[in-house]
Amino acid sequence: MTSPRVQDAPAGAGTDTARRVARYAGFRPEVQGLRFVAVLLVAVYHVFLGRVSGGVDVFLLISAFFLTLSFVRKLEAGRPLALGRYWLHVFKRLLPLAVLTILGTLVLAWWFFPEARIDRIRTEALASVLYVENWALALAEVDYYAADDSTASPFQHFWSLSVQGQVFLLWPLVFGAAWLLCRRGRWRPVPVLAVCFGLIFAASLAWSVHATATNQAFTYFDTRARLWEFALGSLLALALPYLNPPRAVRVVLGWAGMLSMVSVGVLVDVQGAFPGWIALWPLASAAAIIVAGRTGSPFGLDRILASAPLVRLGDASYALYLVHWPLLIAYLVLRDRPVAGPRSGVAIIVVSLLLAVLLTKLVERPFQRWAWPERTKGRLAVSVAVSLALVAVPVLVWQQADARRAAVLAEEAARNNPGAAVLAPGFEFRGDPDAPTLPLASALGDEWVALPEPCSGRFAPEQEILEPACRQTPALADPERTIAVVGNSHMEQFMGALIPLAEEHGWQLVSVLQPGCAFAVRPEGDACHEANEAALEYVERLSPDAVMTTSTYAARMDGSAEAVVGGFPELVDRLTGQGIDVVGFRDNPRFDANPYECAERHGQDAERCRVPVDQVLAPVNPADALRDRSGFTSLDLTDLICPEGVCRPVVGNVYVFFDPHHLTWTYARTMAPAVEERLPGALLRTTSP
Repeated sequence: MTSPRVQDAPAGAGTDTARRVARYAGFRPEVQGLRFVAVLLVAVYHVFLGRVSGGVDVFLLISAFFLTLSFVRKLEAGRPLALGRYWLHVFKRLLPLAVLTILGTLVLAWWFFPEARIDRIRTEALASVLYVENWALALAEVDYYAADDSTASPFQHFWSLSVQGQVFLLWPLVFGAAWLLCRRGRWRPVPVLAVCFGLIFAASLAWSVHATATNQAFTYFDTRARLWEFALGSLLALALPYLNPPRAVRVVLGWAGMLSMVSVGVLVDVQGAFPGWIALWPLASAAAIIVAGRTGSPFGLDRILASAPLVRLGDASYALYLVHWPLLIAYLVLRDRPVAGPRSGVAIIVVSLLLAVLLTKLVERPFQRWAWPERTKGRLAVSVAVSLALVAVPVLVWQQADARRAAVLAEEAARNNPGAAVLAPGFEFRGDPDAPTLPLASALGDEWVALPEPCSGRFAPEQEILEPACRQTPALADPERTIAVVGNSHMEQFMGALIPLAEEHGWQLVSVLQPGCAFAVRPEGDACHEANEAALEYVERLSPDAVMTTSTYAARMDGSAEAVVGGFPELVDRLTGQGIDVVGFRDNPRFDANPYECAERHGQDAERCRVPVDQVLAPVNPADALRDRSGFTSLDLTDLICPEGVCRPVVGNVYVFFDPHHLTWTYARTMAPAVEERLPGALLRTTSP
């Protein structure tokens, strides 16, 4: 692509073109030094404060700043944009260090991390190399079913690199659109780009402010809510040639910007408030430093930022960002500590710096200078494909090997892994005493219970809010009973014991499961009000034989706080008044630590992995107070989950929990016979033909 405006320029325009290109040319060493400071802030805040600094936002702004300068020079000079080659070139440059870091982190995980985390780590390794880790983390935050309280992923820092990679794909399209507009309208590129990026800035910032206020956990990783940060960097690059404040002002701007940028992470809850309007703070601080530029003053900040050591460290900032986080997380896992101490923190920072400098010199620079891939786009594509394959192939092979092993063990599970069946009177174990405990750590991602089909036909909800939450077993022409399972993720896991009963007794199961919302009549203004009202209207329209849901809420490690779910008695009265039976499952316990990981680390019989049931649940099921209501059944499975008054990680060679408060599907399935004995007889009797 070339710009006809430049090609068609009259004689003498070459000097004008050169002048316009020169405005955006030149190496800016002080910005390279600023890049290092931003990444160092990220590492220091992570290691010593356990907080987010805002340095990542500065890093993103600087990336867009340099990217924009590069493309503006092409547009002003009338050179081809060569978008395909650009995309291949940029990922050929970024991937080698990223791939090496990902593979090294996988090795650390294999050696040191609890096996329960390996499957998640492998999945995030793939997400990282494909530059979609931010979306993987966003969905993990939004999907309450997928969340747990385990140590942060060693790939979590790849979220920002993923956003950056997506922008490296998107931003050239903006420049290409500007080229087309300039060609058709004979406009200059800079004003057109200013309008384009101004619109992106306004739209993305508006979305960011709205989404941060309504769902901050998801928005933190949402690319759409971060585009305005890149757009600000692009607008800064476009405006910089026209910003030339006096030297004294630039000296003040530089130092004020640095002080402001360093302090934002201490004064603001960055992770809890970003990326809304408050993210303007670190970005405006960085913009002030960039506008200050080269002051020529002995008192200017640029004397430090543009110094040779900081510029060289700026060259290594990408490597520093890559390596510091997995080193920190691996150390915390190895030492079983929540945070690094002062001495270990300094050691992690120093090792990260040294490793970053070495990786930049020995890996990044040689790959950047490697000429062979640059000769054709085909060779560039091969180099990118090989980089991706170096991660994808071993991870996929590893996953398949674990899946085959799990399938073999599942065939013998009935004999070797009886689970809750061992609690039945007279049970005699006849399996292999050396059989592995199930579920395997590699299969934990499959332990969430789910019905096989989305709701359809007469089970399809009319309310749009319920469409993603509603699922069913295959429709039966003449079911013995229609059972609606409604509630949150705890009721979802209890459903693992109901599915075998549905198959045995000919029930039609329908589930409406919504993250964090126990089923009850909730007041207006409550976060679950709208979803629960929709679910209640759906159930009343469906008119099932029974509704099964959780009746109590158990606070984490505080048995005295267990209580009937607010609004649950009103729900019972409303449904039973319409002839719909209600079965209220007592909530399962919630723990401060993950029982599965505790058993892995310390042994299944370790005392520290056992929790007395009176620490996590009330002495008596609070929902028993509702037993006098006709049509209501209070179901308490605590003796199956925590037999003999103790919550243990393993019962009957099956892990009971796979995270701090969710039952494994494998164990829930083994509770089915006991649940059948406790359900109302009317649900189990076959109707007459």
